[in-house]
Amino acid sequence: MNKKNKVDEFMSKLQHPLKEEMKAVIEIIRAAGPQMDEDVKWGGPSFDYKEPMATFNPRMTGFVALIFHKGELLQDKTGLLEAAPKGKAYAKFRSMEDIRKYTPGLQKIVNDWIKLMDK
Repeated sequence: MNKKNKVDEFMSKLQHPLKEEMKAVIEIIRAAGPQMDEDVKWGGPSFDYKEPMATFNPRMTGFVALIFHKGELLQDKTGLLEAAPKGKAYAKFRSMEDIRKYTPGLQKIVNDWIKLMDK
């Protein structure tokens, strides 16, 4: 099974109140960074490009939680990322409206990660 199918299978079985929102965020990442590798790691869908970029935490149910492992490296000016301990950053999506609002910012973050890893 390829890793994209692994993520899709994980999502098909996931019970989460914001499952459709999580799927929408996954599709934004896939479209913005088609060269990204994806897998299910650390309990949720995860995206890498040369190094781990971000992983969903489906245990959080009040919002879609996307954890950027090295968020401190990203110069986010969109207001999407919240600083977290150990250099991480969180993106939290509470609704489809949030997703629409932050789609350009998320696309920029994915592209910035790819550029950063290609340096």
